[in-house]
Amino acid sequence: MKNKKQERRDSIKKRIRRIVIGSAERPRLTVFRSNKQIYVQLIDDAAGRTVAAAGSSEKALAEQKVTKIEQAKLVGLLIAEKAMAAGISEVVFDRNGYLYHGRVKSLAEAAREGGLKF
Repeated sequence: MKNKKQERRDSIKKRIRRIVIGSAERPRLTVFRSNKQIYVQLIDDAAGRTVAAAGSSEKALAEQKVTKIEQAKLVGLLIAEKAMAAGISEVVFDRNGYLYHGRVKSLAEAAREGGLKF
């Protein structure tokens, strides 16, 4: 049985997913936030595949001792770098039911600084 917070996030997630759809030209930038880590993927929904992925558990980022918000900024810059290498400059942002503040906001702003448009 899910708690109320998880049910609320799931309903927000479904509402967002009805509108936000990734394509080959504009993949969906989706965020997953756990208590300790943050992960992000570029997903092409038409083909059903992940184009690029980054997370705070990668070796280069895991070794650094920074706060979670700074960690999210580093992940945002990393996904922007990987997207540019894959030839992607525009994405649609999927916050995955999380509120747009804190780690999610800092990740999105860092991805914009890295060159992604959304």
